[in-house]
Amino acid sequence: MRISIALLLCALSAFAETKTMTLREALDVALAQNPDLMLARLDQQKARAQVTIARDPFQPKVYAGSGAAWTSGFPASIDGSAPAILQVKTQMELFDQPQRYQIAAANENVRGAGNDASRREDEVAYRVAALFLDAQRAARSVAAAQREIENLSRVVDLVKARIEEGREVQIAGARASLNLRGAQRTAESLALDQLQAETSLAVALGLKADDRVRAAEQEQPGLAVPASEQDSIAAALERSPEVKRLQSSMQAKELEIKGYKAQRLPRFSLVAQYELFAKYYYQDYFAAFQRNSGQLGVSIDVPVLVGRSARAYISQAETDIEKLRIQTAQARARITADLRRSFQEVKRAESGRDFAREDLDVARRQVSDDLAQNDEGRLPMAALEQARAVEQEKWLAYYDAQHALEVAKLNVLRDSGTILAALK
Repeated sequence: MRISIALLLCALSAFAETKTMTLREALDVALAQNPDLMLARLDQQKARAQVTIARDPFQPKVYAGSGAAWTSGFPASIDGSAPAILQVKTQMELFDQPQRYQIAAANENVRGAGNDASRREDEVAYRVAALFLDAQRAARSVAAAQREIENLSRVVDLVKARIEEGREVQIAGARASLNLRGAQRTAESLALDQLQAETSLAVALGLKADDRVRAAEQEQPGLAVPASEQDSIAAALERSPEVKRLQSSMQAKELEIKGYKAQRLPRFSLVAQYELFAKYYYQDYFAAFQRNSGQLGVSIDVPVLVGRSARAYISQAETDIEKLRIQTAQARARITADLRRSFQEVKRAESGRDFAREDLDVARRQVSDDLAQNDEGRLPMAALEQARAVEQEKWLAYYDAQHALEVAKLNVLRDSGTILAALK
């Protein structure tokens, strides 16, 4: 049966590449190429570019060209200005308060995008760690199930021998065969679970869907959760990337409102222009002619009637701020409730792990006792192998309980915002 399970796994992954990694190596790969995290970083890069766009009106821009053309009558270009061989123009904003508020809002959006990227990092770290633990438990469970099959196979052989000798009834053989088939089905199911966990882990790392990542066979250091529940809640609320992102969004909306209100302020722009004229354009129209012409000054734009759209935009922004306040309160309440529930789940999982460990110890002591009785000839070998099979079942239960505890600790680390620091 050990061979059949191995063949099953090989058949299911015939075209896949299997990579063995430690948890730290898996995290490094995920933080470098996880698709969700890469998308968040692209959004952050886009937000930075928006700051440059908002600052553009305050940067000088120079345009050069020519307005020379054939002219009939008084010299003028198509747009009404004087035709020139060479034209150079520049313009930049000197004072535009609404635009300055847009720059400040864009900077706030950059901080919000950074907080969102941090939140995605925590989510990716949690998902990778959880899938790694799933793959690790599945591999250990498959090994334990294979040992149970070996024990139950020996039980079947021994019971058949006793039946042939007339020392066991036929129903005992049927019962032993049924137990073996049940263990084989369990092992096949666990092998599929291992395949799915390793494939999901590969996808979370940004690898191909046909690849697999196998958890390295080494003892992982126990995850340390914060000691104080109340202190963890306070720290989580303070460092939460989600709360910070919502707060940045509120500040950006407040700056938008200030920008709309500042639309009544005058705007000052620097304007400069140089033109080189051709003499033959103007010699028949002007007594004196100067080929070089330049202008330098400040353009002042004073709003007189700005319409009602600014008020409507302000109303929309104020509505968005109220929604963000509600979402912030919801996020803080959810973080508090989730963290408290996670601490409770850790206590429950610790109790379950301790019980499974005690149950396993009892099964192991039973095997030791049965082995001593078998050596003395007071217990048949079939009963000893059955006890060993029961021990492997207890190992499976212990692996499940240990996995539940590690996942519960992961939930505490995720909800408290310390998962990356703890895993690294």
